[in-house]
Amino acid sequence: MAGVDEVGRGAWAGPVTVCAAVTGLRRPPEGLTDSKLLTPLRRTALADVLHDWVTSYALGHASPQEIDALGMTAALRLAAGRALEQLPERPDAVILDGKHDYLGSPWHVRTVIKGDQSCVAVAAASVIAKVRRDAMLAELAPEHPPYAFESNVGYPSPVHKAALEDHGPTPHHRHSWAFLDALPRWRHLKLPSHRDALASENLEDAGQLGMF
Repeated sequence: MAGVDEVGRGAWAGPVTVCAAVTGLRRPPEGLTDSKLLTPLRRTALADVLHDWVTSYALGHASPQEIDALGMTAALRLAAGRALEQLPERPDAVILDGKHDYLGSPWHVRTVIKGDQSCVAVAAASVIAKVRRDAMLAELAPEHPPYAFESNVGYPSPVHKAALEDHGPTPHHRHSWAFLDALPRWRHLKLPSHRDALASENLEDAGQLGMF
């Protein structure tokens, strides 16, 4: 059985990253839970422990260009498939965090709302995915200083918004995302968006943060 979780779904920039983790019957590391409930330092420390604690794990990514071309649901399916296919043994079942089964056939999937708080395999996947994706965005930060990717890791923030208004989107931004609608100087770069269920949730996430 593999636990699967994603990170980066509501971001404006960077990939969506999915981790598939398989765990044994050993006691989980203390404090293992949803990565969003952990401080960055605690997440990083836990990830170091988890690399040895899990039986196996693998990461899959879908790029901003793939998200723009396919839509979020299909991009998540692509990233999750890439992760699962890299596991040394094909899992008999997948526990997927959330209410949407974006994976589907041929995988045997069970969705669990807040699975990253109730299933150690999903929690491990959550932490590993978050730490790896954050590191990827931090690595991009020196190339694009105004966007502060090292702190917002591609998500909405006032500094990120100001950089977009002044400099426009980088190649690492999702050009089908709604933030471009509110940038008159750069609106011509907007690509058609995909109105699937998960895309709608992305727009709600941005709205809740009061960015645009």
